Amino acid sequence: MRMKYDREGDTLDILLENEQVHHAEEHEQIVVNYDKKGRIVEIEILNASKLLGRFLSEILKAPKREVVELA
Repeated sequence: MRMKYDREGDTLDILLENEQVHHAEEHEQIVVNYDKKGRIVEIEILNASKLLGRFLSEILKAPKREVVELA
């Protein structure tokens, strides 16, 4: 699993599998991407700073970069 936050777009992407996205479902601020077999491969959280608040505020304290990867 890999996560990355895009400051400019205010999105948090959680990559679960390294597979090609076949289709997606949007649930308000969360987009779930599926592979051809219907397995979840990625979760995208839109307006992440508003949705995740304090958690992301700690990430935002990291050195200024467009994309911050979480290990």
